[in-house]
Amino acid sequence: MNILLTSGAARRGVFETPHGTVQTPAFMNVATSGAIKGAVSAHDLKELKCQVQLCNTYHLHVRPGDKLIRDLGGVHAFTGWDGPLLTDSGGFQVFSLAGLRKIKEEGVTFASHVDGRRLFIGPEESMQIQSNLGSTIAMAFDECVENPAPYEYSKASCARTTRWLVRCTEEMQRLNALPDTINPHQLLFGINQGCTYEDLRVQHMKEIAKLDLDGYAIGGLAVGEPTAEMYRIIDAVIPFMPQDKPRYLMGVGTPVNILEAVHRGVDLFDCVMPSRNARHAHVFTWSGHRNMLNQKYERDLAPLDEECDCPVCRQYSRAYIRHLFKSGEMLAMRLCVMHNLYFYNTLMERIRKSLEEGSFEAFYQKYREILDKRV
Repeated sequence: MNILLTSGAARRGVFETPHGTVQTPAFMNVATSGAIKGAVSAHDLKELKCQVQLCNTYHLHVRPGDKLIRDLGGVHAFTGWDGPLLTDSGGFQVFSLAGLRKIKEEGVTFASHVDGRRLFIGPEESMQIQSNLGSTIAMAFDECVENPAPYEYSKASCARTTRWLVRCTEEMQRLNALPDTINPHQLLFGINQGCTYEDLRVQHMKEIAKLDLDGYAIGGLAVGEPTAEMYRIIDAVIPFMPQDKPRYLMGVGTPVNILEAVHRGVDLFDCVMPSRNARHAHVFTWSGHRNMLNQKYERDLAPLDEECDCPVCRQYSRAYIRHLFKSGEMLAMRLCVMHNLYFYNTLMERIRKSLEEGSFEAFYQKYREILDKRV
């Protein structure tokens, strides 16, 4: 990764991948099962300034199956997205499907959330699935420990995640060397864990940095701990992350969370929040966030955000979108998801511009207050 300039800890960079260049800081748009929930396609994402699409390994493995996607040309051909694409490893499902799984040294046995059949994913299987998908960036298979968790369990989990990472690295090297691999230049990111224990986080980061991977993520945050705890852990880990590799904060977050993390030196983000909130009529704007079910919008002909030039704000009114939600029309969700994704991608664009212009600190101080407000 080429760091163009810095402002304090914040970084403006360029990350070259086999499927195109990513301007950082950047937000990755989450298409869990190959589409953004809310009827938004890969074609739409181009219009919404998306740079990187994110798909989930576990979900695509369960349905329609990674081998089928491989037979159809890989996840890029399957979804119609031709830019950089990251696949999550399935590790978060170890956390989110806690009642359906069993963790051993070899890997994790799941009960499928679709039909209940038993599935096994270990480091090698996760790499094989992601190789079949042919994503630009594969994530290492890890265990995301709940917060809070006992110290000794967290310590043992970190050690296992490190052992799994070594196995992921070896398997990825093997797969990339095969003659029929869809993407022989697939990149691998490692994931830092350690719950909210600073010493475990720092030690784990030091260990995995030695493997000289293509990028590094901070995982296991934004899973219920107070926001201040998340920032504390970011502050502890960032100094030990390689300077010349992308830094990815997984599953984060609100616009203010992103601003705070960029200010601390993070480059990449992903979160379902813009699409999930949009499907429940909550939209993000440059003056704060709005609930479009509010009756005060019944006769409001203004766009969702008067400062926004997204395809939705150029054409539709608050009154119309409120009516669509009240009428149960699918279009309501689609329009608000498109707006929120455009907002997030534009937020990153404006962060990059402020870094280039030397005004990031002023931008940060201004919008860390505004973007958290309800209007």
